[in-house]
Amino acid sequence: MSRKSPCIKICMMDPESGFCAGCYRTIEEIGAWSSMCDEEKEAVWQELPHRKAGNSTTE
Repeated sequence: MSRKSPCIKICMMDPESGFCAGCYRTIEEIGAWSSMCDEEKEAVWQELPHRKAGNSTTE
């Protein structure tokens, strides 16, 4: 079963962080989501709490 999108319908990119203010994904991740494999989606999901807390490993 494919991992559900983290989108919460608050779509606004933060130019400073590069993350969506609603789901904390990058524009690249949002655009590629439907073609990502389950492992890639899971890796994004694992990163989201860190991004929300402001200490992302990808920033």
